[in-house]
Amino acid sequence: MIIVFALLALTVLVTANWYLWRRLFRDTTAGPGQTRRVGAAVIGGGWVLAIGALVAERTGAPFWLQRVLAWPGFLWLALSIYLLLAVVAGEVVRPLLGRLLERRDRHREPPLTAVPHPERVPAGAPAEGRQETGSEALRPPQETRKAEAASLDDPSTAPAPPGDSVTTPIAEPTRSNEPAPSRRLFVSRVVAGAAAAAAVGTVGYGTYGVLRGPRVKRVTVPLAKLPRAAQGYRIAVVSDIHLSPVLGRGFAQKVVDTINSTQPDLIAVVGDLVDGSVKDLGPAAAPLAQLRARHGSYFVTGNHEYFSGAEQWVEEVRRLGLRPLENDRTELPWFDLAGVNDIAGESEGQGPDFARALGDRDTARACVLLAHQPVQIHDAVDHGVDLQLSGHTHGGQLWPGNLVAEAANPTVAGLERYGDTQLYVSRGAGAWGPPTRVGAPSDITVIELASKQA
Repeated sequence: MIIVFALLALTVLVTANWYLWRRLFRDTTAGPGQTRRVGAAVIGGGWVLAIGALVAERTGAPFWLQRVLAWPGFLWLALSIYLLLAVVAGEVVRPLLGRLLERRDRHREPPLTAVPHPERVPAGAPAEGRQETGSEALRPPQETRKAEAASLDDPSTAPAPPGDSVTTPIAEPTRSNEPAPSRRLFVSRVVAGAAAAAAVGTVGYGTYGVLRGPRVKRVTVPLAKLPRAAQGYRIAVVSDIHLSPVLGRGFAQKVVDTINSTQPDLIAVVGDLVDGSVKDLGPAAAPLAQLRARHGSYFVTGNHEYFSGAEQWVEEVRRLGLRPLENDRTELPWFDLAGVNDIAGESEGQGPDFARALGDRDTARACVLLAHQPVQIHDAVDHGVDLQLSGHTHGGQLWPGNLVAEAANPTVAGLERYGDTQLYVSRGAGAWGPPTRVGAPSDITVIELASKQA
């Protein structure tokens, strides 16, 4: 089954890239040549870099090699997506533009000059059988005899032999303009150029949005069990920072500075902090030691921690001053704060354990749960959680990826209610793979708790 799926995926990938090459390079050139060869090299080389970046990250290749491959490889992934979307959209524009140009060219064509068809007159026909025109009708008889005598000296001017016919020469109708270049080639170049410009612009702006750092989003969440004294309590929620060969220490510092600027009462880091080992990314995560909140900073694992050495990262964030909640709970002055491991930990015997985290708590107190994936909401409902804070989805990250995210998650972004439990999903601060977001801006959310008793 895996082999069949791999072959299907390879077929789709090859077909899509052949289509890209055809529309961007083959259809925009008059014939085989260097441009087509360069286009094939660009597309093929881009995918070599992209696959190399993915393999290097997952296999723990030397960090310098990961950094060399990551930027061009991951950016090509994003660029190829939007090139394909733009070229497909161009199929709608292509026939419309072709018809528009055809209509314009038809209006520009000069009119043809109407002329009479030549008449074939038998040689030696009597004068009365011919209609003389112009100078011949006015020529005196003596001049006519001179012309006939001259024809004896110049055979080219001699009259046609009997039985032949004479055709009056006339000019064929012509158009004054030169033949235009191929309309199809022109349309292909316009559509390909517009598609390339749209794709580059989209990826460029989406990458800028990630690198400039996440913006602060504020959401008020009322909780029925929250005491009046906790009115306005602020929880800074950050997820999916994804420190990597692309997003390093400088990006981590932006995230920390943004969180601290909100002056939260509590900080919740809800998974997918890193894409790499402590050895490679420990220095990049160092700014997390600067996080400041009145009731501390807490951390739960995401699925990417289990690709990167979860146990080592749990110890590293503890060393940096964050408290990991590994299927654990702490009692804060006005509510319980619990955290469960990510589902990906089940493969290592470290999966989520809701009973351990929530089983013996006082249900009269409000409870806030940190759980990386939104799909864990159903267990949260069963255990009487009031509010679950999650990430994981990135809001889809690259439109139309939100459609895929919606199919796999109960909530992709924002606040929704499930029975007596509310779920808030952050779009995340960073990005996985391409350091690019389109239609899903990054965020750090400040959850302000409201008491219904107030």
